[in-house]
Amino acid sequence: GAGMGMTAPVSITVFPAEDGSLQQKVKVSLRIPSAFQANPPCPSDESIKIEERQGMTIYSTQFGGYAKEVDYVNYASKLKSTLGSEAAYRKDFYLCNGYDPPMKPYGRRNEVWFVKE
Repeated sequence: GAGMGMTAPVSITVFPAEDGSLQQKVKVSLRIPSAFQANPPCPSDESIKIEERQGMTIYSTQFGGYAKEVDYVNYASKLKSTLGSEAAYRKDFYLCNGYDPPMKPYGRRNEVWFVKE
């Protein structure tokens, strides 16, 4: 019953298939605002879980526009190519992040994150 407003980024964990396309399994994560961090309200929907995300080191790329699945897949592929075979990162998932409300038409920020192993 507590209104917390929207936070950024909205982070979507995706699981790539062998061909680079995204599987239908996704996990959407929203940051709990600072005022609620110490004692977050309990979700009334059992499909919503509160998780603490541990610190991580990431490899990231940023792009603009209204991001679609194909954009995230393309930028993930570009990031993979840029990193080459030397960088050690998780291959079983990556994170797609959006920072802007839907009504913001210009100057949008999106990112793809690979989590360093």
